[in-house]
Amino acid sequence: MGTTTRIIRIGNSRGIRIPKVLLEQADLPEEVELQVESGRLVVTAAQAPRAGWADAAKQMHTSGGDQLLDQTHSSIFDDQEWEW
Repeated sequence: MGTTTRIIRIGNSRGIRIPKVLLEQADLPEEVELQVESGRLVVTAAQAPRAGWADAAKQMHTSGGDQLLDQTHSSIFDDQEWEW
């Protein structure tokens, strides 16, 4: 469903009123991301920080991409002074 609305002044900013019907159809959370595309303002649900990292780590492990790149070397401190 499309609708027409006006851009209104809100303090030093500007905003739009989004009809309840559109918000319900979009099922947006309280926090959203705004992006600009050619002649468009796109509103999407905000992604949680680190969203998808667990799945990416599992996939990396499955493909063997989680191996150390450098050899580990112990120091004199590690061998003689470190206590657990």
